[in-house]
Amino acid sequence: MLSPESAAVVRATLPAVGGALDEITARFYGTMFADQPELLDGLFNRGNQASGEQRRALAGSIAGFAQALLAHPDERPDAMLARIAHKHAALGVTEDQYTIVHKYLFRAIGDVLGDAVTPEVAAAWDEVYWLMAGALIAQEARLYQEAEVDPRTPWRQWTVVERREETPDVASFLLRPADDGPLPRARAGQYVSVRVRMPDGIRQTRQYSLSNAPGDRLRRITVKRVASVADAPEGEVSNQLHRTVRAGDELTLSAPFGDVVLDDAATPLVLVSAGIGCTPMAGMLEHLAATGSTRPVRVLHADRAPGDHALRAETRRLVEELPDARAEFWYEQDASGEPGSHTGLMDLAGLDLPADADVYLCGSLPFMRGVRAQLLEAGIPARSIRYEVFGPDLWLAHAED
Repeated sequence: MLSPESAAVVRATLPAVGGALDEITARFYGTMFADQPELLDGLFNRGNQASGEQRRALAGSIAGFAQALLAHPDERPDAMLARIAHKHAALGVTEDQYTIVHKYLFRAIGDVLGDAVTPEVAAAWDEVYWLMAGALIAQEARLYQEAEVDPRTPWRQWTVVERREETPDVASFLLRPADDGPLPRARAGQYVSVRVRMPDGIRQTRQYSLSNAPGDRLRRITVKRVASVADAPEGEVSNQLHRTVRAGDELTLSAPFGDVVLDDAATPLVLVSAGIGCTPMAGMLEHLAATGSTRPVRVLHADRAPGDHALRAETRRLVEELPDARAEFWYEQDASGEPGSHTGLMDLAGLDLPADADVYLCGSLPFMRGVRAQLLEAGIPARSIRYEVFGPDLWLAHAED
């Protein structure tokens, strides 16, 4: 896919470019938003910009894509890009925006690396960029077509039918479309973007997993209020939803997207989550119950305490409805108050998980990395372990397989 001449240049310059990518992407975002502040209105996440997570994810994805091109010159790493394409489609990213990104990204490369960016170096990395952009544009166009969504007008109004307090910091919002038009298909495990106007007038967008079965016109999101911790500010959108949204209000949603979805296989299934990572698992469980699935299912969840475990009673109920399902919970505190639960962090030793299981992970990155290591040690192949990340995918950015 990458021309031999450009491949040689990219291989020679990857250490220098890769080492400077964090500075390059910081300059890129700073310059682009200074010139085009409207991009912060509804498209880019201000919280991830402030924390640097978006910058690190972009840097890692560019470096990872270049490394993949060099390692497998006859293949395009579409599987790696699928995660990014789904995130972009959920935000309504359009083809013309790749030209804007190119302009500011390559200006930043020149500013940071200076004379090292010869015409040959610029041309080689330009080829890398447009290979990556072209692959994403193609994938996103296909996703929009399948969802019957016009990326120029990707948003739809939904009415809040019910608000339910799940825990002191978690609320569920049951939604129905505000119009009678057809809905794009949703799959268990997918998410929607929710776009909210903040008090300063700027719209911010966040993704939330569908926490119910996606079979009818009622859809549910379950939102944890993100508190401020140390130097990290509170979650803008989650707190705005908790403070202001009640039954009868309207929310602006995208179509469902996401590539971590439940398939129709008959193989054993292991759903592993921590904290608010239980939300896509709840949607998968409800789908399994609604379709009369007979798959063997293990539900494994870790949380701070039973009172902090959102959708706990619902999870228990759904597990009881399935003919071959079991649930085990781990709590750092008050585990004695929940029958059959464990005290402490999740420990998979002795669980005898089936080697042919399909495993889905959702939780913080440290949690998922730790559990993934335990799963591999238990004999689960890496190809059978899938994960969902809330926010920029820093795991993917670092090209962990």
